[in-house]
Amino acid sequence: MSVQRDDVAILGTGMTDMSRRDLSPEAMADHVVREALDDAGVEADQLALVVVGNAMGGRLSDQACIRGQSWLRKAALGNVPVINVDNSCAGGASAAHVGTLAARAGAGVVLVLGVEKMWTGDRAATMAGIEDGLPADYRSDMHARFEAEENPGGSILMGLNDRWARVCMAEHGATLEHFAAAAVKARLHASWNPMAQMQEVVTMDDVLAAPQVAGVLTRLMCSSFTDGAAAVVLAPASVAPAGAPRIIASVARSGNGEMDYHDRLASTAAAMWEASGIAPDEFDMVELHDATSPEEIYALESLGLFGIGEAGPATLAGATTIGGGALTVNPSGGLVGRGHPLGATGIAQLVELAIQLRGRAGRRQVPSARLGLAVNTGGIIEGDAAYIGMHAVTVGA
Repeated sequence: MSVQRDDVAILGTGMTDMSRRDLSPEAMADHVVREALDDAGVEADQLALVVVGNAMGGRLSDQACIRGQSWLRKAALGNVPVINVDNSCAGGASAAHVGTLAARAGAGVVLVLGVEKMWTGDRAATMAGIEDGLPADYRSDMHARFEAEENPGGSILMGLNDRWARVCMAEHGATLEHFAAAAVKARLHASWNPMAQMQEVVTMDDVLAAPQVAGVLTRLMCSSFTDGAAAVVLAPASVAPAGAPRIIASVARSGNGEMDYHDRLASTAAAMWEASGIAPDEFDMVELHDATSPEEIYALESLGLFGIGEAGPATLAGATTIGGGALTVNPSGGLVGRGHPLGATGIAQLVELAIQLRGRAGRRQVPSARLGLAVNTGGIIEGDAAYIGMHAVTVGA
């Protein structure tokens, strides 16, 4: 694959340990910014733009506005402009899309940061913050609907994921064992990732016997509240050193309720294949938005990375595990294993792909990794995806 003139290079990355709950947004932001700049060999005063993704700073950290400026006061950024992005669970991919466009347009070196503090001791407030990713009238209606269903966790989004899981079972032939296998794989990969939230390996029996969250979903099939931050330093590929991973396509779409969530995934994927010139079967690995393990199976098939009815059996057979011989799915552990700090997740996906493409992933290294895909979604508009962001990343020339 030849490097295109408008490719954007990832010069450096940074990420927090997502198993910690003791750090403030300021501490997490400062840590990953310093780490990413140091990794890139870039000084703060060389930055042309900073883009910050966050979802719940207003509810949980008493910082409703100017979050990036407030949390980066110790980073010595000087007069560098800071743009804040709030796009629910897809704030990271949204910030990365803005940063990619800016770098591609010749703005200079761009820092993209995502940070999220979800653990405050107030579960109800965190749940409310997550559900801010749905229109207010839709939230009220869905709470009323789910009161009559098996949803002991009381989460609208988990209720929706249960409905999708049942559709995947009825229409794609997925089984509970397929879903459990995805959860087992996620925890295995996470156990090899020192920055992941979940470090304990689990079995199929563990997953299936775990407490119910909603319908067919058990606790071990679902992502958890996560504190975390991630950052990437971007620049035009023309000024990047040899070997720096390249973003070769950044695709974004928003839904408005006119399309089913998984149809929107398929439509956005088609736009990615067209924009990148890459076929879905060419990717070595994908960092996928697996808010639940059933959603991993359903999304893989909706995106066209596997045929209908094929992702579940492949997962159960170990083919999507690192070294399994097929497309490696979520080598980081994904949202279920690595963790899901809402506004940072999409950037954490890019960090993982960059680490893999630089050959620095240690035990979780994907063999001969040369091409990766990141898929981050956020918000629900009447069963549609409020935002889907995808990035295709390859090794540098």
